[in-house]
Amino acid sequence: MPLTPVDVSRIAHLARLALTPDEERLMLAQLNGFFSHVEQMGSVDTSGVEPLYTPLSAVREVALRLREDVVTETDERAVNQCSAPVVEDGLFLVPRVIE
Repeated sequence: MPLTPVDVSRIAHLARLALTPDEERLMLAQLNGFFSHVEQMGSVDTSGVEPLYTPLSAVREVALRLREDVVTETDERAVNQCSAPVVEDGLFLVPRVIE
């Protein structure tokens, strides 16, 4: 579904961008072009294709440099939370900002 000029105006407003009418037209074309590419990529059949853990593995063998999964730091939760205004059960309490 392509974007409309109204969509671009709303996005610009949310991003706090002041766009001229020419810039809005250019942005509309660029965004619709981007979404066209995304739709085209989404239509490609990727069944049976293994995901890459790095793009380099598509062109050559890559040895993973993994380290042992061991704890290397001590628990300093109490020290880190001592300056917090409100803490309960080890969690920071913050005021609600979304209703």
